[in-house]
Amino acid sequence: MYVPAHFAADDEAVHELLAHHGAADLVTMTPDGLVATLLPFVYDRSRNVLLGHFARNNEHWRQTVIGDALVIMRGPDSYISPAWYASKREHGRVVPTWNYLTAHVHGTMTVHDDPAWVGDVVRRLSDHHEAGRAEPWSVDDAPEKFVAGQLRAIVGVEIAITRVEAKFKLSQNRPDADIDGVIDGLRAYGDDRSADAVAQHRRQ
Repeated sequence: MYVPAHFAADDEAVHELLAHHGAADLVTMTPDGLVATLLPFVYDRSRNVLLGHFARNNEHWRQTVIGDALVIMRGPDSYISPAWYASKREHGRVVPTWNYLTAHVHGTMTVHDDPAWVGDVVRRLSDHHEAGRAEPWSVDDAPEKFVAGQLRAIVGVEIAITRVEAKFKLSQNRPDADIDGVIDGLRAYGDDRSADAVAQHRRQ
C-alpha cells in the first residue's frame, strides 16, 4: 500500500480501526486464483488475531491458501468536494479527492471446523455489535437446539496477524481552513461519521 507520511496511522489508531470496523474482505490466493469473501471479524488484541466464520456451503474455506491471507478493513470514507475548500475561493487550484481509513491486515489463516470454537466466536461477534443497544440481543435468546443447528452450518476462521499496512487519508495535507471546510461540508451533507474522523485526526 502507498502511504505518504502525512497519511500514516499510529499503532493505537490502527488497533482502534481493527476493533471497530464493519465487515471486511478476506482475500486469499489459491491454486485457482484469488478468492474473496466479505466477513464480519472480531479483533482479539491480546492474541493479535482476527476471528470470524464462513457459511459451510462457501467453498472458500476449503481451498488451499498460498502464502498469507489478506483482510481489507475500512473505516469511514467519503467524496471530498473542492467546493468545500477555502483555497477554491483564493486561487481555484483545487481538485476533488476521496478521504478514507483502511488497513490491509496480512496473516496466516486457520480454519476451525469445531462447533464449540465457532460458538464462542458467534457470541463474541454478537456481543460486540449488540453493545450499546437499548435491548441487546444475545445468543441465549434463541432456543438451544436452533443455535446448535445454526452452528453446524458455519465454519470458523482465524487470521494470525503478521503485519498491518494502514492509511488514514483525512485531509491532513490541506491547510487548516480547507480542513474546516471539509468538516463543515461533510456535516452539511449528513456524513457526520466522516466529519468526525477528519476532526479527530486533523494535524496528527
